[in-house]
Amino acid sequence: MKALIYARVSTSHHNQNPQVQIAELKRACEGRGWAIHEEIIDHGYSGSTDNRPGLRRLMALVRAKEVDVVVVVKMDRLFRSLKHLVSTLEDFEKIGVKFVALKDNVDYSTPSGRFFVQILGSLGEFERSLLRERTMMGLEHARTKGKKFGRPRIHNDTEIRRLHQEGKTYRQIQNATGAPMGTISRAIKSARKSQLENALTDQNRAARNTTVLRAGEIKIDLFDENGNKDKLSGKVDS
Repeated sequence: MKALIYARVSTSHHNQNPQVQIAELKRACEGRGWAIHEEIIDHGYSGSTDNRPGLRRLMALVRAKEVDVVVVVKMDRLFRSLKHLVSTLEDFEKIGVKFVALKDNVDYSTPSGRFFVQILGSLGEFERSLLRERTMMGLEHARTKGKKFGRPRIHNDTEIRRLHQEGKTYRQIQNATGAPMGTISRAIKSARKSQLENALTDQNRAARNTTVLRAGEIKIDLFDENGNKDKLSGKVDS
């Protein structure tokens, strides 16, 4: 089997020598008769990130099926979280690559090792379920407190309407405000709707206040905001 050995020294341990890990990994591979295809070292990289050149190289070799087994001293040298561990080992299984962590007694090349990984997968799903539940509870609590969600409106409808009244085209308004076409269209349609509603309201008020009696005479009844007839109501000649 072709083995890929991986070592990492974290940012908080710059003085550590990754060759200590490499030597231990080499001895383990020689004891099993595995040929070492490549040695990969991430020196000075935190395990909390997967943005590591060595890790990227490792995954590229695995996906290209150039190795049969990946060997590390401990799982925390390679993985940044339980989720990362489970998802990566699932990828290894699909590709047909084994995984061994010496000091954690994880050997994905044996039935007991695969069973252990299945347990880790169950724990990972349990962790994700708890996270979803806590997220939903937090959102619901925030809603009860009046918290608004969603992207805030950043475009000024008043400015859009002003530019439209000046005769600007939709494209010119978009260039001036940076608003999407849908936002511009909604703002202008809303303005037109408001104008139409105001016009209808004025017509209804005029119809209520004016009554034609006969040719040459009009009765005008004026009402205040409480619905009471105004003192100025009366008849006038046309």
